Amino acid sequence: MALIYRCQLELHDSLYYATREIGRLYETEPVIHNYALCYALGLVDSPVYATTVAEDKSYRYFCAEQVPNYQEHLTPLNAQGIYITPGRVIHYGAVLNTWKYANPNYHVEMEKTQKNIPSFGRTKEIAPESQFEFFAISHKPLTLPKWIRLGKWMSKAEVTMEPLATPQRVEGEFTYPYPLNPLDTMFTHRVISYDVINMSPVSLIRNVRIQGQYYQLSDRKPFLIPAQMQYQFQGS
Repeated sequence: MALIYRCQLELHDSLYYATREIGRLYETEPVIHNYALCYALGLVDSPVYATTVAEDKSYRYFCAEQVPNYQEHLTPLNAQGIYITPGRVIHYGAVLNTWKYANPNYHVEMEKTQKNIPSFGRTKEIAPESQFEFFAISHKPLTLPKWIRLGKWMSKAEVTMEPLATPQRVEGEFTYPYPLNPLDTMFTHRVISYDVINMSPVSLIRNVRIQGQYYQLSDRKPFLIPAQMQYQFQGS
């Protein structure tokens, strides 16, 4: 039997990550990838997923190499029966910041150059007090941290959890309006139509017309959420 939690995330700092780059403007899309949520919620570096002390690595404050290991980090959650959906925005504001940097060289020779090296840029960030919603699906009772940090600036955010009524498992064609990770659903469902959210490392989809098994929540009609979602990766 699956347990479903409605989780709400409220920002206490501005949130920044470069969803798209438009010249010198680095823009943050108001959606949170489910990979990022798993890291921020501490589901990746928890000792419960390490078989030995040597494998218990923490990526919360320091990462020795800038190489993503999503498959190695997230696949163990499938065995634990834990799945986190991407975060959709409830309401948000945006802030525009300009950053500058100077050349720190003490000696610069006057040479002709055709290089156009930018000395400033702008970031469009999600403002504090913006709120997001995501769902946690687990086969066992689940407790998530109240305070987390996420994004390039390690922005502080507050998480609240609300357990939902026991879902009924049904099969058929339905519409899911919120963001989904297509890799996590394409092996168990038939995706009919969708809108794309372009972002790294895997583009998300929303307003999805989909066929397969889903959970129907008696206290949130007509809310339906896909069942059997697991972390899947290209080539796995």
